[in-house]
Amino acid sequence: MENIQGMKRTHRCAELTVADAGKEVVLMGWAQRRRDLGALVFVTLRDRSGIIQVVFNSETNPELHEKALLVRSEFVLAVRGTLSLRSPEAVNKNMPTGELEVIASELRILSKSETPPFHIEENSDANEVLRLKYRYLDLRRPDLQRKLMLRHRVAKIARDYYDENGFYEIETPVLGRSTPEGARDYLVPSRVHPGKFYALPQSPQLFKQLLMVAGYDRYMQITKCFRDEDLRADRQPEFTQIDLEMSFVDVEDVIKINEGFIQRLFKDALNIDIPVPFNRLTFNEAMTRYGSDKPDTRFDMELIALSDIAKDSGFKVFSDAVANGGSVRALNAKGGGTFSRKEIDALGEVVKTYKAKGLAWIVVEENGLRSPIAKFLSEEETAKILERTKAEKGDLILFVADKDEIVCDALGHLRLTLGEKLNLIDNNRYDVLWVTDFPLLEWDEEENRWVAKHHPFTSPMDEDIEHLDSDPARVRAKAYDIVMNGYEVGGGSIRIHDQDLQRKMFNLIGFTDEQAKERFGFLLEAFKYGTPPHGGLAFGLDRLVMLLAKTDNIKDVIAFPKVQTASDLMTNAPDIVDDKQLEELFIKTVEKSE
Repeated sequence: MENIQGMKRTHRCAELTVADAGKEVVLMGWAQRRRDLGALVFVTLRDRSGIIQVVFNSETNPELHEKALLVRSEFVLAVRGTLSLRSPEAVNKNMPTGELEVIASELRILSKSETPPFHIEENSDANEVLRLKYRYLDLRRPDLQRKLMLRHRVAKIARDYYDENGFYEIETPVLGRSTPEGARDYLVPSRVHPGKFYALPQSPQLFKQLLMVAGYDRYMQITKCFRDEDLRADRQPEFTQIDLEMSFVDVEDVIKINEGFIQRLFKDALNIDIPVPFNRLTFNEAMTRYGSDKPDTRFDMELIALSDIAKDSGFKVFSDAVANGGSVRALNAKGGGTFSRKEIDALGEVVKTYKAKGLAWIVVEENGLRSPIAKFLSEEETAKILERTKAEKGDLILFVADKDEIVCDALGHLRLTLGEKLNLIDNNRYDVLWVTDFPLLEWDEEENRWVAKHHPFTSPMDEDIEHLDSDPARVRAKAYDIVMNGYEVGGGSIRIHDQDLQRKMFNLIGFTDEQAKERFGFLLEAFKYGTPPHGGLAFGLDRLVMLLAKTDNIKDVIAFPKVQTASDLMTNAPDIVDDKQLEELFIKTVEKSE
């Protein structure tokens, strides 16, 4: 193989413009494609900036032409030549450098390549498993490179914006203490302390609160977090947060500073103007209107409450649900009357995924109704339902009757399915909103106790504190999520800074004073020494970039992601280790019992 001694790259491939025509240039990159037209050989050269055509002419330089015939896909090349304008009939309008080509005077083959297992091309349709196994090749694809460049840009904008607003970036530990309240920790055994373990941080929550106690006033960090939980398209076991905390603030202060960040981010990254302030929904509004605490508001289909009409219905599925303290709600899928019975049955399977027992439906037709439940409804009930749902000819009304939380959850997911199926979602639109007034606590049926909806350091609303003992379910939190196009991209809260209130919160979620001290003693000890009112927020950087990049797969914006089984197909991690390493850590593995 040759080397680059004596050659120094002058430009990246797609950074050249017509203004550079006539210059001698030195380019280096990968051979995207080679075309042999006899007297002329064309090589498309690619680097991270894009591609450009290089020409080798047998009439002017036969030796160089012969060498160019050796080039294959993904060979690494260094090329010297003169940048020229293509003739008008040869201009390629589909590439940024389509008016240009390099007339080569020197070619060095710096590295050869075996035939790649898939084509290195834009929007490859190669199997994802194969692409992740050879991720270093997958990352050469221009669409993935643009996404990772956007990620860099987002991180840079975040650091600049928060620096301008008085935040200090301060690193917090990766090896910490396990505080098992929430998702499962990733544990790291200690060699020096046999039988003891560090935990990788699920977030820097406790440390950033300690930084407020320490007087740093405004903290931010772009940091890795880890959660050992089942994966999905927008979740990874290790993920990155833009993490923030502020002293002497309340809800409005945190919201204002972070609306400014999102506005700045869209302008600087995408040149899109996002108006502030963002719309707001309370948790209860979001659930009753959209069936989700992270609603996609790019389309208007909302849940319609029908319990008052259905409570005395002859259709016992409806009346029994209301009698048992549940509800009946519906969606009007405008134009969904054209769905086949098979398609409607498939919608029924969607709601069953979310614990609903089934899906009732009515199709409004020219000459009446088509429905398996119409015979159980009186004319008056039917008329009221059609009026409430604003049903017209061609509409499909879909009902779920069950416990209220099941009804909302099932219809919320069905709403998203219908939005896709009926092409109601404008994928070029960004809707950003806040969801506020979350419940402070929720009841865990399995553990038979209250648990924190967010985390146990979240402050209750001042006016709700009096209900902590008498009616915990009524207490709202000073918590807020920022939602974009149906995804939660950030969330936070005002924290408890009063020692007595923090003790009461721990007691409510089932911790004795001793248990709270055992798990969070270092934080509670710090609170004895003057704790300012404080609050913060964390953005999911990966998810934020995923939405800005208009992809629905979070793996597209992470350089080396894990798959659904939390494994890395390229490195085969996790893997077994030597017995000697286990002995040093005082660990013995056992076979999993069936």
